[in-house]
Amino acid sequence: MLNIALFGPPGAGKGTQSEFIINEYDLCYISTGDLLRKEIKEKTKLGKIAESIIAAGQLVSDEIIVQLIEKTIVTNPYTNGFLFDGFPRTYMQAYILEGLMIQHNTSLTCLINLEVDQDLSVERLLERGKSSGRADDNKKVIKKRLEEYNDKTLPVLKFYEEKDLLKSVDGNTTIENVTTQIEEIVQEELKHKLFNVVMFGYPGSGRGSHGEALAEKFGLEYIATGPMIEQEIINKTEIGLRIKEYYDNGDLVPDEVVVQLLEKKLSDAKNKKGYIFKGFPRTLVQSYILDGILKAHGSKIGQIMEIEVPTLELISRLDKRRDTEKQKPYDSNTLKIVKRLQDHKDTTVPVVEKYNSLYGTTKIDGVGTYEEVFERISLEIEKSLKI
Repeated sequence: MLNIALFGPPGAGKGTQSEFIINEYDLCYISTGDLLRKEIKEKTKLGKIAESIIAAGQLVSDEIIVQLIEKTIVTNPYTNGFLFDGFPRTYMQAYILEGLMIQHNTSLTCLINLEVDQDLSVERLLERGKSSGRADDNKKVIKKRLEEYNDKTLPVLKFYEEKDLLKSVDGNTTIENVTTQIEEIVQEELKHKLFNVVMFGYPGSGRGSHGEALAEKFGLEYIATGPMIEQEIINKTEIGLRIKEYYDNGDLVPDEVVVQLLEKKLSDAKNKKGYIFKGFPRTLVQSYILDGILKAHGSKIGQIMEIEVPTLELISRLDKRRDTEKQKPYDSNTLKIVKRLQDHKDTTVPVVEKYNSLYGTTKIDGVGTYEEVFERISLEIEKSLKI
């Protein structure tokens, strides 16, 4: 996930830059002030408590603030990440946010600090006051707000600087230049995030050959459960011997065994930008397993791709594959091929539909030469890597 805290003194332009970041990277916006107003307006339990505290002239406690933030995180499980505006404001809140992120198997990607000279902040706020009608946009109040901001913020900035998460931006320049600086920071951070692709498509669509080539091109780790299982059997590992026993008894390899192989693969992969999954998940149960495994590794699915090929073309391809070294057991006759395609429709298509509703699915026209289809897929992955 891409989780960003945006800092800056009053008049730094956080509102404008927040809007850019949210729209550009499809993040969920978290403003503690907005959350409080929403809860109060909807007269929720937390809202009523906060309203009574504010009415008494007191500050809303961290206990309430953290509940509001966690509620937002929990109700947005499939977001690309969060943009925090106005939190953490204090050194203690920085620890609170870190603990909250850990609890939800993620972390703060970076804190972007918009640095603006005090005189320019005052000038901007006074200019805003001419049209905003805000009572606090006067010179005396502005200077007080800036002093308070600096007193509270410096310890927070030091906290994140020590963790090498602090990224500074020159906020004294134009809106466009500030946006460009932020974009450069985010793009650099995205290079360190795992990018995970799940390849779907009927047997014969080319998932395997394209998946391997794409992994090599983009520096990803190719994960196909079939070859992994076969290698365990060849190596006569403990898991391999168990798998062979299942095969000998005519049983399917249970998910618990496949999960062990996936966990091992993810743990052993070093210096990879992410993974391409082919052949897993095949079922709805396996889709939940994959989501859980990735979450445990602090990651998630980045892109779902489905290679689309007409049924008659699939049958023709699988029929021709029968006489090659790539043949599968179900390639032996047309009846078995049709049954395998039907099995995919019954078992795996619901998985594609589930992911499509959650993330959206990139559809790829799988008809044409190998090079043409590979180019189509590559272009889509390149687009996603830039987001």
